[in-house]
Parts: sequence; structure tokens; C-alpha cells
Amino acid sequence: MIEVAPNERLLARTFTCDFPAPLQDCPASERVLRLLRKEESPGFAPDDAIKAAVRNLLRLGGFKPTGRSKPASEYLEKAFQDGYLNPINAAVDVCNAVSLHSGLPISVIDLDLAQAPYQVKIVPEKISYVFNPSGQELDLQGLVCFWDAQGPCGSPVKDSQRTKTHGETRRILVLIWGSQEFPERVDAAEKLYRELLQDCGAQLTK
Repeated sequence: MIEVAPNERLLARTFTCDFPAPLQDCPASERVLRLLRKEESPGFAPDDAIKAAVRNLLRLGGFKPTGRSKPASEYLEKAFQDGYLNPINAAVDVCNAVSLHSGLPISVIDLDLAQAPYQVKIVPEKISYVFNPSGQELDLQGLVCFWDAQGPCGSPVKDSQRTKTHGETRRILVLIWGSQEFPERVDAAEKLYRELLQDCGAQLTK
């Protein structure tokens, strides 16, 4: 389903799932909410080694993961510390819970807004996409990204507004941006992710 270009640092995990109703009618499970509040631990947590490995993954193509372009997982930790990590919808909440505890960036794509073929590869030229409703753009040159037929739409930094989930979303694709340096952490993150999706009533499809 997804063509992943050779990458000496990336250990990507992807899967898809269907929700039983639109996301606006699918609340996150209590376990997801406890993990978001760090009232429960899955048995692993981010550390400096994980953080460095993720940044090195982003640097492979020449991208600079600093300032406003740092990995999404680092934004989540800062949002939690500042008290801004609030529930959004079941798909995003599961993503944020797993990323917060694993230290790995994760993309969530609305499959009804994306168009095959799908690829994962480094952006070789100066391309950007809008990543929020206010129209702010992320320069993607040198960054490993998820591509659909229209171009890049997901990354370890921020996902494109074009394919983000919303209240009517029912089908998603998940991409965990793992590092080959820590395969055990990638395995643990995927296992937890699948469990939490099922807790929220989602049916894993691939």
C-alpha cells in the first residue's frame, strides 16, 4: 500500500483503521485520557537518546529539526508541561498519547482526503504545505515525508492541513516515524497504539 524509499535511519510502521462512527461521535477511551494526563504509564518514556535519534532521522536529508521545525513529539511534551494538551478527537488523542510516552513522532492521515499512490521519502526540493487553519506553512526540503498523489501531506514535524482528521473522519492511516536505533521502542509504540485504537472502538484494517 505504501512505497517506502530506502532510509538508513527510518523504521516506519503504518496501519489503517476504521471507526464505527464519525470521530465527533467516537470519544477517546478513559485509558487514552489517563495516558494524556500522564496518570498512567505504559512502561516506557522518552529520554535524551530517543530524542537524539529522532532528530538524527530528520537531519538525514539536510533538514534542520530546531525551533519551530522540531519533531512533533517534542511539541507534545512542551504542550503537556504547559497544560495545553487537551483532548481533540479519538484519532488525534490516541496519536498524542502514544507519541507523548514513546517520544516518537506520529502522522495521522484521513484516508478519505488522501489519494493513492502513497510513498514515504525525503523531499528533494523546496516544497511547503499549510499545516494549520490559519494558513501557516512548513518548509519541507530535506525532510522525510508521507506523500499521496498530490504531494507531501505528513511528516514527523507537522501534518498537512489538507489531510488532517476532522469531525466527520471515519478512516485513518497511521504512520509511526521510528528510528532504526530503537526497534524495541517502535514495537512497543505500535502495540500500544493498536490497543488504544481498539479501546476506542476502531477496527484495524491493515
